[in-house]
Amino acid sequence: MEAALVGYQQQLQQIEAKMAELRTMLGHTPSAALAAKRAKKTTPRKQKHRMSAEGRARIAAAQRARWAKVKKAQ
Repeated sequence: MEAALVGYQQQLQQIEAKMAELRTMLGHTPSAALAAKRAKKTTPRKQKHRMSAEGRARIAAAQRARWAKVKKAQ
């Protein structure tokens, strides 16, 4: 298994080298590729929706009512 892993790592290095060569042929520089990745990472993320205290209270009251109905049926 380790020999297979080493072989795959060597293939990966060869593929990455060929990809770098193709990028230079196309005029893409590695620094431009890195800058694009960094720009993608720095995009602002959506804020998570936070439930209001009133909404939580309504849900809790509804759950208490459901439990009361189940306990009354027993």
